[in-house]
Amino acid sequence: MTEIAFDEPLVELPTDAEELARCLADPEWRLFSGCLYKIMVKGDDESDEAFVVPFKPNAAQRRFIRRLWHRNLILKARQLGFTTLIAVVWLDHALFNGNQRCGIIAQDREAVETIFRDKVKFAYENLPEEIRRRFPLARDSAVELLFAHNNSSVRVGTSMRSGTIHRLHISEFGKICAKYPDKAKEVITGSIPAVPLTGVTVIESTAEGREGEFFKMVGIAEKNHASRKILTARDYRLHFYAWWMEPRYRMDARTVTVSLEDHEYFDLVEQRIREDMGQDITIDPDQRAWYVATKQADFSGAEEKMWQEYPSFPAEAFQVSTEGNYYAKDMLQMRKRGGITRVPALDLPVNTFWDIGRSDGCAIWFHQQLRGEDRFIGYYEAHDEDLRHYVAALRATGYLFGTHYLPHDAEHKRLSDYNKSTMEQLQDLMPGERFRIVPRITELMTGIYATRKHMKGCFIDETKCAQGITRLEGYRKKFSRTEDRFIDQPDKSNGCTEGADAFRQWAQAKELNMLDQTIMDYEEAEAPDWRL
Repeated sequence: MTEIAFDEPLVELPTDAEELARCLADPEWRLFSGCLYKIMVKGDDESDEAFVVPFKPNAAQRRFIRRLWHRNLILKARQLGFTTLIAVVWLDHALFNGNQRCGIIAQDREAVETIFRDKVKFAYENLPEEIRRRFPLARDSAVELLFAHNNSSVRVGTSMRSGTIHRLHISEFGKICAKYPDKAKEVITGSIPAVPLTGVTVIESTAEGREGEFFKMVGIAEKNHASRKILTARDYRLHFYAWWMEPRYRMDARTVTVSLEDHEYFDLVEQRIREDMGQDITIDPDQRAWYVATKQADFSGAEEKMWQEYPSFPAEAFQVSTEGNYYAKDMLQMRKRGGITRVPALDLPVNTFWDIGRSDGCAIWFHQQLRGEDRFIGYYEAHDEDLRHYVAALRATGYLFGTHYLPHDAEHKRLSDYNKSTMEQLQDLMPGERFRIVPRITELMTGIYATRKHMKGCFIDETKCAQGITRLEGYRKKFSRTEDRFIDQPDKSNGCTEGADAFRQWAQAKELNMLDQTIMDYEEAEAPDWRL
């Protein structure tokens, strides 16, 4: 294979037939020489003008190609050109390998048409004329190029379920998971299994909250990387690309005011990178200026948007929930003030706050109160279980319970063998325990506002309540495909409603002064008489 230096100037297309054949047989020459493929790039000014340039992989793209595996997850900052890269690589593979099916999945029809027109088809139509004549088309549709010379194709769509796909790229999978959970399930169950173990799958996205398939897959890949696991063909390799890795992301530091708080953030990032990634980096003044200017100009100073779109390290990318989540800013503020931390159980009675799902789920938060401070020391959730299961789970904790707070519908009589309400059934199973009903509210947002209000002072154990925290951060509004926006109704498809609703019972009870202070206040026991 011919060695091509990545920073060398563009070379001319060989005129000698033998030399040209030798070069075309070398995939590295085809991709890195700049002779074959052209792409459209946006200029650096404020206009929308695009420029046609020879394709040569940038630093992030080169690093990815070197680390390419059978299954790949790319967690990245914006505008690093990975969709363009994959479109060119897939096109190259289809042109020079027979009977191959290369696919790209995008989040919606508009994205499908844009990727196909501006990346795949553009690169093919702008091949050197003498090269393109070698690769005639058997079919040229709105979403697919099928080549006559070898029966290979490149297709872009919202799904790739039918047939074998030898090369598959899923673009912005985090957004697909957030907005189209049914489509995400179809990708997981239909499209990805269509790729043989000898093929290549690339899943690429910015982050979209701490739930969904993309978040889960990245978490597993991170653990494999941290444990230095030897990957099988079924394991995903994680590729992370932070904003500070991109050379273009810098600005004259003399033109931007960087606050002391911003500098403290960058210093912490440098330390975190050294500890977590083993890299000794320095974020220089021009990089810091670019970050601050981008945060102010593009996101009105919103830190959480920068963390999502331009993460500094992997965990930061998921530190914020997606747009449309009810408690996104509140959970962010809780993390910033240290509200999610280690919360030890004290020698105090434990309250529980319940949500009993209408279908099959039940969630319970374990809570203590010390001098007015709300402390959540545990969370439990299960599905497809009866009340006896939850009673056994409560008894297994060994806690001395104070009051069990149940949602309003727990006192409704149910048509069953015993015609008893949920509260009556629990009273039979837990004789001597105290139960209270949290009154119903007429508007959900009234409870949401109460929860936001009281979240400002509570503390949640980061380990024992980890699943509950995920539920709060994943509690979101339903996305309307027809209106292309989030509507003010909870999305029950991601399993977060029970945990979030149980937490809301606490806030509503607190708002109504239902928490029994006489039970919950802690009194220091008198010291024994030392003379005895």
